[in-house]
Amino acid sequence: MSQQQEQWTSRLGFILATAGSAIGLGAIWKFPYIAGVSGGGAFFLIFLIFTLFIGLPILLAEFVIGRGSQKDAISAYLTFAPNSKWHFVGILGMVTCFILLSFYSVVGGWIILYMVQAVIGNLSGLSESAYAPLFNDFIANPMYAILFQFIFMAITIYVVAKGVQQGIERAGKIMMPALFISFLILIIRSLTLDGVGEGLHFFLYPDFSNMSSKTILFALGQSFFAISVGVSVMVTYSSYLSKNEDLPKAALMIVMMNLFISLLAGLAIFPAVFSFGFEPTEGPGLLFVVLPAVFNQMPFGTFFLILFLILFLFATLTSAFSMLEIIVAAVTKQDRTKRKRTTWLTGIVIFIVGIPSALSYGVLSDFTIFDKTIFDAADYLVSNILMPLGALLIAIFAGFKIPRKVLLDEISDGASYAKKIFAVWLIAIKYVAPIAIIIVFLDAIGLLKF
Repeated sequence: MSQQQEQWTSRLGFILATAGSAIGLGAIWKFPYIAGVSGGGAFFLIFLIFTLFIGLPILLAEFVIGRGSQKDAISAYLTFAPNSKWHFVGILGMVTCFILLSFYSVVGGWIILYMVQAVIGNLSGLSESAYAPLFNDFIANPMYAILFQFIFMAITIYVVAKGVQQGIERAGKIMMPALFISFLILIIRSLTLDGVGEGLHFFLYPDFSNMSSKTILFALGQSFFAISVGVSVMVTYSSYLSKNEDLPKAALMIVMMNLFISLLAGLAIFPAVFSFGFEPTEGPGLLFVVLPAVFNQMPFGTFFLILFLILFLFATLTSAFSMLEIIVAAVTKQDRTKRKRTTWLTGIVIFIVGIPSALSYGVLSDFTIFDKTIFDAADYLVSNILMPLGALLIAIFAGFKIPRKVLLDEISDGASYAKKIFAVWLIAIKYVAPIAIIIVFLDAIGLLKF
């Protein structure tokens, strides 16, 4: 390994940072919203099954590619398939992360904006009907939208520029435990409201009577996006691991942490929403419209709202770190002497590219691409086309291009027991996962209708 190459100082640092990458908007914002529109308990059960049997094998495949090559997301594929075009998968991951971070940073800016508004008291004492127009006014203001997007990107750039050990790993060790503790406090607050039983029943009781094929597809898609597979982020992060680390155990721990956070998100949100008579199908407003209204009716509501926004910002930042890191690692070839300059240049370009998304709800609201705002078009491109395609190619690459012996040796290093599960994992990565991803992909682009 090169003297200049980054490396995690501990397994805990790797797991917390990687879990932080996976636990972002998907687990805290998107999961409750998708569960809300997909029937609650039945969706959650199917999501859990898909995450374990489809998402987990692909996550482990990315770990094998990254740790096995000890290279960045582009060079890793060339290590196993030299003189081929497979490095395109890494380039696809970089492009996907670039686009994703350009509009992801806009939502990160909204969170910081809401934290500021909550601290100065502008979110307190309003009527329930006032929160939706207030949110729309905030995100339509071009100064607010761009300023807070820039602040979010500046934080992300600063941490990633510090490197893996001093930046990403150190931040993950602080942010992830704080996220869990904050969630537990919120759940205790939520479960002590009157009439929470309906919310708990909705979220935890699997009622299959209204389940449709769409519910299954939504659960499959959510399980896939929730653990951050398909963009080679996990290839990059695992390339910093030593050969004696237990890859299957690390992958399982990260998946279980993600499922746990999704469970906590549901327990924190649904009882409170039902207690105050809101609908769980609010979509984007579930966080920025419904929850401020819910917290406003609680004792010490402003405190709990600020707490929630802080943990949500933590989760969003840890995901943003990984998106910027994959690009920086590929450009610098993991040479630490080039990291700071590359990180700032890349981050500023991403911020500039994201400005049209930040203005999508204001001055550029009438500008559409295929009947979608710039923000929604970027989101659709990443979520429904680029990420499924990337995950499909990663599964095929690991299952069919890397020699079986190499896969077995890599998965068994630091985990001798893995030889017993190897055959099952190989079937999952070669056949089960690709077929499932193809179904989600075809439905997302409208070529398959149920």
